[in-house]
Amino acid sequence: MATVTKRELTLLVSQSTGCKKNQAAQMVDCIFTAMRDSLCRGDRIEIRGFGVFQVKGTRPKPAARNPRTGEVISVPARRKTHFKPGRLLREGLHHPPNSSPIDATGKASSPEANTASNV
Repeated sequence: MATVTKRELTLLVSQSTGCKKNQAAQMVDCIFTAMRDSLCRGDRIEIRGFGVFQVKGTRPKPAARNPRTGEVISVPARRKTHFKPGRLLREGLHHPPNSSPIDATGKASSPEANTASNV
């Protein structure tokens, strides 16, 4: 399993759009900055076919213990990000990487549908 970096995403955007690498880098940076700013404001980001990013609050924990010293400390409430994958992404993750891909309609394309029938 490989990790895709922001630089590799920039190269993919550059290749698929035909724009220059520095312009693609600006686009990728702008998208991530806008997403980060929206989440920091507490907004929900919904990307159809991909998923939903949202901020959820955690409850304060009344008492926790430092394992080294045994001291009792309080843990305040905080906010955390949560991602819920969309239907197309969820279905795509259930198939092995080299099996039948899912098309834009959300249905798996079969090899039989891609070949012409010999009659």
